[in-house]
Amino acid sequence: QAIFLSPRDTQLGRGEPVEDSARVLSRMCDAIMIRTFAHSSVETFAAYSQVPVINGLSDDLHPCQLLADMQTYLEHRGSIKDKTVVWIGDGNNMCNTYIQAAMQFDFQLRIACPEGYDPDQAWLDAAGDRVSIVRDPRAAMADAHLVCTDVWASMGQEQEAEQRMAVFAPYQVTPQLLDLADESVIFMHCLPAHRGEEVSAELMDDPRSVIWDQAENRLHAQKALVEFLLVE
Repeated sequence: QAIFLSPRDTQLGRGEPVEDSARVLSRMCDAIMIRTFAHSSVETFAAYSQVPVINGLSDDLHPCQLLADMQTYLEHRGSIKDKTVVWIGDGNNMCNTYIQAAMQFDFQLRIACPEGYDPDQAWLDAAGDRVSIVRDPRAAMADAHLVCTDVWASMGQEQEAEQRMAVFAPYQVTPQLLDLADESVIFMHCLPAHRGEEVSAELMDDPRSVIWDQAENRLHAQKALVEFLLVE
């Protein structure tokens, strides 16, 4: 049985400390998933919770999406170990999560992004030589086995959208760009996509695009995560 609570349905929306909400809610359920902006809120909630807390999305990380992505790659191409993955676009929470994944799953990650939109340096420092920054998206494609992107303006960045569209325009992923990658390359997008912006409409329906399997695997990956956390 799942229960959805918006900020209006909890005392958090009325100013209750995260610590107190965690203490109360964790006494009433077996696991809690949180989608929020501040990553510190997830960590604080987890520190005071009596049950497992899942990061459903924060400004820093999106690990649940990453689980689905790794499952999708495994289904289509096998192990991602020693492969080359390209993240093209904003150095956002999904990009940060791929940096973590490069260390966890032992692949090389190239991040193709314009100056000023790099992921936080702390993430890059932690990954060492597993991750590299490339400014030219065409150069980044060399020998790539997986290419991923995301929207150019994430939630909460709507006021920057026009500026970001101009800056990121050269980083649109198209079938022609994907042609520069390894012949086995597949394309992923965590969705929702803005067709004609970060990804061309043609690529969404290209045979190398696995985004619909990727979307379905969000369901299966989360089921597996809940089982892992709750089944003794």
